[in-house]
Amino acid sequence: MPDADTTTDVTGAAPDGRKRLVSGPGLLLVWLYGVMVVGAVSRSAYQISTEFDRAPLAYSLSAVAALAYAFITYSLVRGGETARRAALVCCAAELAGVLAVGTWTVLRPEAFPDTTVWSQFGMGYLFIPVILPITGMLWLRRRRTPDA
Repeated sequence: MPDADTTTDVTGAAPDGRKRLVSGPGLLLVWLYGVMVVGAVSRSAYQISTEFDRAPLAYSLSAVAALAYAFITYSLVRGGETARRAALVCCAAELAGVLAVGTWTVLRPEAFPDTTVWSQFGMGYLFIPVILPITGMLWLRRRRTPDA
C-alpha cells in the first residue's frame, strides 16, 4: 500500500496540494542538479580544506555554486508554486554567475590560479553549468500554475 505522503493524484499534485516539479523531464533536471551538488560540494570542500590560501576566490565561488545547486535541487523536489518561483530566481542567479565567472576566467585567466565549477562557462563539467540553468528556467516557466 503506498505511503500517503508520497502519492499523487492524476493532476500531478502532492497530497498537500503542491504541484510536483519532478515529473517527466523534471526528474532528469533534479538528477543533473543532484550530480552537480555532489561534484561542486566535494570539489569545494576538498579545495577549501586543503589549499584555500592558493586560490580563495576560485574555491569560494565553487562553494557558492554548490549552494545554488543544492537549493535548486531542494526546491524542485519540494514542489509547489513558491518553490518553483524560488528555484526560478536561483536559476537566473546561477546563470548570471556562470556568465560572469565564465567571462572573467576567459578574459583574465591570471585572476584564477585554479579553476572553479563555473570557469570557462563550466568547460571542466562539459558545459553543464551553463546549460543547466537555462534548461531549468525553461522547465520552471512551463510548470507555472495558470493562476500564478
